[in-house]
Amino acid sequence: MTATRKSVTTPARGLTKGTGNAGAAGDTMAHRLERMGLRTARDYVLHLPLRYEDETRVVPVAELEPMLVQQIEVRVLAVEVAVRGRKQLLVRAEDDTGEILLRFLNFYPNQIGAFNSAERDGKPVRVRGEVRHGWLPGSPPEMVHPKFRAVTEGAPLPQALTPVYPAAAGVPQALLRKRIDAALVALKLEEVLPQRLLDRLGYLSLAEAVRTLHHPPVADNAALLDKSHQAWTRIKFEELLAQQLAMARARALRLARRARPLNPGAGVLALCGALPFALTGAQERVIAEISADLARAQPMTRLLQGDVGAGKTIVAAFAAMQAIDAGMQVALMAPTEILAEQHLRKLGPLLAPFGVTTVWLAGSQKASERRAALEALASGAAQFAIGTHALIEDSAKFRALGLAIVDEQHRFGVGQRLALLRKAQPEVATEAAPEAALEVHQLMMTATPIPRTLAMTALADLDVSTIDELPPGRTPIRTRLVDNLRRAEVIARVRHEVARGAQCYWVCPLIEESEALQLQTAIDTHARLGAELVGLNVGLVHGKLAAAEKQAVMHAFAAGAVQVLVATTVIEVGVDVPNASLMVVEHAERFGLAQLHQLRGRVGRGAVESVCVLMYEKPLSPVASERLRTMHETTDGFEIARRDLRIRGPGEFLGARQSGSALLRFSDVELDAAIVERAQATARWLEAHDPAAAAAHLERWLGSREAFLKA
Repeated sequence: MTATRKSVTTPARGLTKGTGNAGAAGDTMAHRLERMGLRTARDYVLHLPLRYEDETRVVPVAELEPMLVQQIEVRVLAVEVAVRGRKQLLVRAEDDTGEILLRFLNFYPNQIGAFNSAERDGKPVRVRGEVRHGWLPGSPPEMVHPKFRAVTEGAPLPQALTPVYPAAAGVPQALLRKRIDAALVALKLEEVLPQRLLDRLGYLSLAEAVRTLHHPPVADNAALLDKSHQAWTRIKFEELLAQQLAMARARALRLARRARPLNPGAGVLALCGALPFALTGAQERVIAEISADLARAQPMTRLLQGDVGAGKTIVAAFAAMQAIDAGMQVALMAPTEILAEQHLRKLGPLLAPFGVTTVWLAGSQKASERRAALEALASGAAQFAIGTHALIEDSAKFRALGLAIVDEQHRFGVGQRLALLRKAQPEVATEAAPEAALEVHQLMMTATPIPRTLAMTALADLDVSTIDELPPGRTPIRTRLVDNLRRAEVIARVRHEVARGAQCYWVCPLIEESEALQLQTAIDTHARLGAELVGLNVGLVHGKLAAAEKQAVMHAFAAGAVQVLVATTVIEVGVDVPNASLMVVEHAERFGLAQLHQLRGRVGRGAVESVCVLMYEKPLSPVASERLRTMHETTDGFEIARRDLRIRGPGEFLGARQSGSALLRFSDVELDAAIVERAQATARWLEAHDPAAAAAHLERWLGSREAFLKA
């Protein structure tokens, strides 16, 4: 292994030629490649294709399938620069089976010249791009910004797939292919894993797998494209094993740190006896798991997950009470003021009888209230702080912070959560012994359940507690899918619900392109509903309202003075009004699954059967159709999360926890669950029996790309 590591850290001959002192252009390219992590022969060899382009066949225009990337060979009929809101290059083309329109929203004179030349000379053009339906009924299909090149009549097609590599701006694919080929010649990629382990796994050798992916064989197109080829299986295993080893290392480092043990006291027992309801078995189990963690001398880093309404807040109350029993302070940070205030209204009165003083910190606070809260925290007069990002500002100082609770953790970046943890005042640390600093216990909560395979990968460094049952008495929610054309029927349903004493949420469309447009939509919807629902009090709440106005509207809704609440997604989490039994979501096709599930969870909190109406507008994209079908078929948050992961992928699913860091590049945690389990078991075996091989594997895959799998 030593020889291998020595050979792979030396640049391959010819790879750096022309990039040293070869002038500004060479220096610029060398800098771009270095920023991509491409320095040594090993870096190039392990710079694997992100995908492949299939240029091995041409599809007749009449047989093109929408939303797929396909290649055609056509004759140019007409070239036009049109102004339709903005300048566009429009190219009409055809083959023997039909006509197609090529549309370029950004274009250059040389592109116009190339198409004009092809039209004039009658040369065929090979075009590759994603096929879309025409803008108007009956119009030909389109490709927007396709790749194209003129060819001679009867020019042969490539026989193998064309690899496409991850590349920074200004780094051509041809250059990457040339350097990768040179590296493959210069470097013998040896195994670092024990041979007996490789024999048991039965995978391709790493060298053969890598060479296959860089130079795909002609016969294996389908398996290479869908990443089911045995070469991809070996690479996925390598990647997942590196990720599992990295997570295990992060976990070991955490367990080596110290925290103050927080043992449960009389307050926890008193809280248990004072509850006006019985805890579910799942709540009792996770409370015990968290309690055991808090009592240890290592800092707890635990994720508490549970479906909407599963009772995570009361679990957080027990964790807070245990820390306060031990003489420490607790901070609970939520992403929005509405959610933070909901926690304040629930937890403040719940813990007050046991002598717990709770303070509130938020950006909208009056200066005098904020000053008093900060003084109470700094002096230790307040044991519990609930708030938003205001908790991590420099002015917020704790006398003895022992537990940090972060709700909806995926909405916070890593830096924000770390800023809260740094609020602890090390009690024992000195310059001579900084390692004696005591760290804060951390409890993260999410109402977006994490599918098992994703938890095994992206969250493998955390302990996870799951509340997998709902409290008794929760009424089931029926979900109705309604075409937007039936809006009048929905209005009638709102009137009916209010007439029998219930209340209604009306959620406005999500408009990602413009926050201002989304705000105006909410205002317009509020005015329209006010006119359609004469005699009813229709309220409006959105993110741009002043905090005092927002709170006044929410309090009026909770008190029943407002019957219909028009809102943007600020009510997605944290709003608990048991009398609200109808949820209407306009343009539900614009929302993600997790958001729709969270919104639906705002109803069904009382004894009356609740209904969630998802209004949509046709035509629906396949993804939007699948989301709405999922919402209609199930209310199980774990099943919804599993399907959401399949639709969105892990990076977007986890949100801000992964901001600035790549997740897995080649593996699909849902489809590759069996490889995930094998990698996890292998990582445990290597750590126990061959730590040198584990270290070599990590060095190979993380080496100069330390951020590659950073969690």
